[in-house]
Amino acid sequence: MNPDMLLVFGFVLAMILIVFPFGYFINKREQEHKERKLEIQARIEEAKATQAVAPNEVQAHLEDRLRVLERIVTDPGMDISRQIEALRAETRSAR
Repeated sequence: MNPDMLLVFGFVLAMILIVFPFGYFINKREQEHKERKLEIQARIEEAKATQAVAPNEVQAHLEDRLRVLERIVTDPGMDISRQIEALRAETRSAR
């Protein structure tokens, strides 16, 4: 083998030994970054889903309160204070 070829071969081998590990670490870091990015996106979607559910719960709670008030107003036969206490007892037992 020609000494110049040995020098070229050594240079190419040295470049490979420098470039490949560098490329490996850059790729590894890029993959970790993509993974973190996906985790953040998943958390954002989860938060959006939670926020979408929360108004429904608030609306259901308000509807329940409205039903109680309608019962109080539309039933003139009972004493209002007894009825309020009875409804409070129902609410406590439902929880």
